Amino acid sequence: MTQKTVVHIEPLAPFDLALSALVFADGNRRVRSFQEGYFSQVINVNENLVWVRLVLEGSVDKPKLILELYAEDKLSIETIHKVQGVVSQIFSLNLPLTHFYDYVKGDHVMSQVTQRLCGFKFPVTPTVFEAFVDAIVEQQISIKVARNIEERLAVMFGDRVSVGGEEFFAFPSATALVMAGVERIRQAGLSMRKADYIYGVAKRVVDGCLDLEGMREGSLGEVVSVLDDIRGVGVWTAELTVLRGMGRFDVLPADDFGLRRVISRYYCNSRSISALEARQIAEGWGCWKGLAAFYLVIAEVLDVCL
Repeated sequence: MTQKTVVHIEPLAPFDLALSALVFADGNRRVRSFQEGYFSQVINVNENLVWVRLVLEGSVDKPKLILELYAEDKLSIETIHKVQGVVSQIFSLNLPLTHFYDYVKGDHVMSQVTQRLCGFKFPVTPTVFEAFVDAIVEQQISIKVARNIEERLAVMFGDRVSVGGEEFFAFPSATALVMAGVERIRQAGLSMRKADYIYGVAKRVVDGCLDLEGMREGSLGEVVSVLDDIRGVGVWTAELTVLRGMGRFDVLPADDFGLRRVISRYYCNSRSISALEARQIAEGWGCWKGLAAFYLVIAEVLDVCL
């Protein structure tokens, strides 16, 4: 029988769940999605699979969150706290956005964008491994196609939890992908080369040659260098992994064409710009450059005109 636990969270203001979870609006409900005001996802904590639903009560300036946890067995207090910690990590609930807003006040464009999108916190993945696999999947294909493949990987190889007679899927572990093998990974919709790259990363993790979680505290240059040396990984993949998997907002994946295009839309009258030009513009955002860039991405999605 499904066990339900409810937790109340008060994140640092401002926080807008609808903006922060917008990227998941078209997601597979059985994997990760934002529908009817609820964000939902399966979280794996110490082999405890928990399907969570998160909804915002109160206002952006005085946010209060209700976190519902569903599991097949009664959860310990320790597990509940750990799940809450993962959810807080995903949405950077303790991130002081006001520090970012104060820093970019002198930037005419970014100050307007942050006012329009007040409370947006760029979501990160529960694990660095998930972000690394996602970054490989997303190499040189549209984000829509990539998301479909990522969801397929979860359904094909992820652990599952049953809630109310419906199954929900977690992102696959490195062990699950190694056991699946290259050919089965490819069947999720990947090229043989990408499937091989993902298998290779998973094998290094399983063999203990790559401690992705242990790299969270490393210097940015060192982490990017280590990841860049791995077969199938370039600087863009490494930087995207650091940004989305570690919540390191001091990095800008400037080799991303889409990111350069959106920076150009708001800063360079939509002319073609190089990665170097994008990095030079981003220097004005200081240690918040990765977060600032995704403010521009969401601004474009919502067609915010300045």
